[in-house]
Amino acid sequence: MKRVLIITYYWPPSGGSGVQRWLKMSKYLPENGWQPVIYTADDAEYPVEDKSLENDVAPEAEVIRRPIVEPYTIYKKFLGMKKGEKVKAGFINEGAKKSGWKENLSVWLRGNFFIPDARCWWIKPSVKYLTNYLKEHPVDAMISTGPPHSMHLIARALHKKFNIPWVADFRDPWTDIDFYKDLRLTRCADRKHHRLERGVLTEATKVVTIGWDCAKGLENHGAKDVAVITNGYDFDNSMQSNCQNHTSTFTMSHIGIVGANRNPEMFWSAISDIVETHGRASLPIRIRLIGQVDNSVIGSIKCHNIENYVEITPYIPHNQVVEEQAKSDVLLLFVNNTPNAKGILTGKIFEYMASGRPILCIGPEDGDSARILNETQTGITVDFNDKEKMKAIILDMMQKHQDNQLVTKHNEAVEQYSRRNLTQKYAELLNGLIQ
Repeated sequence: MKRVLIITYYWPPSGGSGVQRWLKMSKYLPENGWQPVIYTADDAEYPVEDKSLENDVAPEAEVIRRPIVEPYTIYKKFLGMKKGEKVKAGFINEGAKKSGWKENLSVWLRGNFFIPDARCWWIKPSVKYLTNYLKEHPVDAMISTGPPHSMHLIARALHKKFNIPWVADFRDPWTDIDFYKDLRLTRCADRKHHRLERGVLTEATKVVTIGWDCAKGLENHGAKDVAVITNGYDFDNSMQSNCQNHTSTFTMSHIGIVGANRNPEMFWSAISDIVETHGRASLPIRIRLIGQVDNSVIGSIKCHNIENYVEITPYIPHNQVVEEQAKSDVLLLFVNNTPNAKGILTGKIFEYMASGRPILCIGPEDGDSARILNETQTGITVDFNDKEKMKAIILDMMQKHQDNQLVTKHNEAVEQYSRRNLTQKYAELLNGLIQ
């Protein structure tokens, strides 16, 4: 069996979206002739933890954990956070407190002194350790996955030393990511980010990303012929239909992070209008937000006076997601309302599609998410600002729910996005690099 070194920061017990892609890919690599060798951090500062994901680690996988030094202990002391309190991903603010000078200074320090990210102190010790490891335990190929993009810099150094075929896998963009502008970068820091990004994109044997718009962006920054291998789902379609439960209440659910940039202002306004038109006391509608929710989102819900119709639940283990999707009549997909919105393709869309439940996406009608929903006929996309269309679609869905016509459907077009099929595609790419 050929061996592939996978350099990833996110690995169980990490929860959340960052861990899913390579946990699942490595699960199916062995049946495609590749043994995964996972290099990851020991005792890392993960925003959320999900020990249930350890069940998905392939028995054939060799997992190497190495100590990592991160600045979060100092960061939490500086902000007065409790020792066990988690640092939220993506600038999520779950409290009522607004950002003060300490938070703003911390963001400036992170952007200008921790380049490309807060894991940059792990680069040199990782290169040193893996240099010795690879001399004794050679591999046939190497994959680095980011963010954090420090993982790419580890792989870049090893590629220069050993000339191992190297795939730079981008789950999100680097300098085109939606919060890049919020890092308060100096001109010097901005140039360094772009220089490092271009070095990775031009020196990697192959660059892979999860969507077509992101691929275009990476090519604009120097990459050649970027391959698109999307994220996917990893459960049986029948799991949803077996536990579906029709009730009189029309339930729409969003599962995952809802940050400030993902706050669907017009959607809340549309719901408010529907509630006012149909009467607050009698309308059987419920909206569930399952996962981290930014305080600005809660503020918008209260501003539109619909808090009685919205239920907020903290992060749930990934093995419970299927059940929660089945309890929903419609699954909500909120795309970040940012300049790169067309290229945002969240991992949850594929699990949504596999569930068979109808999807309502709030985002660009010509974006990557809309493209996949249209291709598979699994959902409808409405532009961020088209409130009247949102209202019409929601009311139509509510009527179909009342008539018991919102049924779970198995869609064969979705099967191309199973993790098993996508891993086979990735294995073929790796095979091509070593021939």
